[in-house]
Amino acid sequence: MTRPAWQDVPRSKLDRFEEIARSEAPELAHTILFRIRREYPYLHLVEDESGEPLALVGIRRAIEGFVSNLTAGAHPRVPPEMFQEFGRGEGLEGRSLDALQAIYRLGVRLTWRRLAEIGQQADIPAPAMYELAESGFEYLDGLVEQSVRGYAEAAARRASERLRLQRQLIELLLMEHRGDVSMTLAERAARIGWELPETIAVGVLMRPAREAVAPAVGQGILLEMESEQPRLVIPDPETAGRAETLRRATAGWSGAIGPPVPLAAAATSLRWAETAVQLIKKGLLPQGEVLYCTERTEELLLLPAEDLIDAAARRCLAPLDGLSATQSRRLAETLLAWIETPGGAPEVAARLGVHPQTARYRLRQIRELWGDAIDEADQRFEMLLVLRALRLRDDLAPAQD
Repeated sequence: MTRPAWQDVPRSKLDRFEEIARSEAPELAHTILFRIRREYPYLHLVEDESGEPLALVGIRRAIEGFVSNLTAGAHPRVPPEMFQEFGRGEGLEGRSLDALQAIYRLGVRLTWRRLAEIGQQADIPAPAMYELAESGFEYLDGLVEQSVRGYAEAAARRASERLRLQRQLIELLLMEHRGDVSMTLAERAARIGWELPETIAVGVLMRPAREAVAPAVGQGILLEMESEQPRLVIPDPETAGRAETLRRATAGWSGAIGPPVPLAAAATSLRWAETAVQLIKKGLLPQGEVLYCTERTEELLLLPAEDLIDAAARRCLAPLDGLSATQSRRLAETLLAWIETPGGAPEVAARLGVHPQTARYRLRQIRELWGDAIDEADQRFEMLLVLRALRLRDDLAPAQD
């Protein structure tokens, strides 16, 4: 390894260099701060208890620390706390580190110019000054690194605080509201920069795995992942492209999105989404996708009322009692096809995929079993609901007592 040129500089010259540089550090710091203020007039400078800008303190300490380490033959070490604090400040203000890095580069450039002049005064050899320049760039990297650490810490803190406020907003949105809470909602929404929509839809998700990564639902959609079943709050759900965005974001997830409702009725949308998720868990609705409740109206109206449907089936389909399971199912399927299909035996046969003569035979059996009651509108409507519910459950053969 090549011996550092600074180690060959006589001690007297090093002392002279350090003496001048340290004595001029305060003035140089003021000069740098003046330039920073001139080139970045929007920059807000935080002051310490004495009223001195922390940036000025940081610049002075950075210069002094750089010079002391360099002349002692040590690798220049960045004072971490203050520059981490600068990074935290940018993070908490929601700004990027671009301006801060530009300021650091300006400071290092101005410092290098003055140290080069001091090097000539102290008669420091050129090779040593070249090393000083290289050390200055390494020092700049160190300043940026410390600021990035502080920035990352602040960003994590801001993200955590935003999630906390977002959870509070979601909880408030999904409560059953008995009075006007629009002002409270507006205040909570403003804290996270969320504009209150006129309508929303609420979704409930089922985790594909315990450690599943949160779906990237996009800006404006509120996602709460802390619950066992994550919840979505979708503003203006009928906006063009919204459904496709959600479909891509939730690929591989199961769940349901409730119907669009006015903002104050969010709890209603949530209830329908939860109902759909329960049907998914029972295997009555498909898994592997996020369903829209408005596209599953029949299932959501009929399937949750299982006990009621079973009781109605025992009464409405009582004429099928005593038949074999096969006979019962065939006649139930034929009865449903007859109620659903305008026309007679040919149309029923086409719907069932059987010969028209078979359909006529079954329809005669139905007429014999139910008599004139089969023509009553209310009776037919009730049987339509019951039979459709049984078909959704793949259980057209009524349960036997």
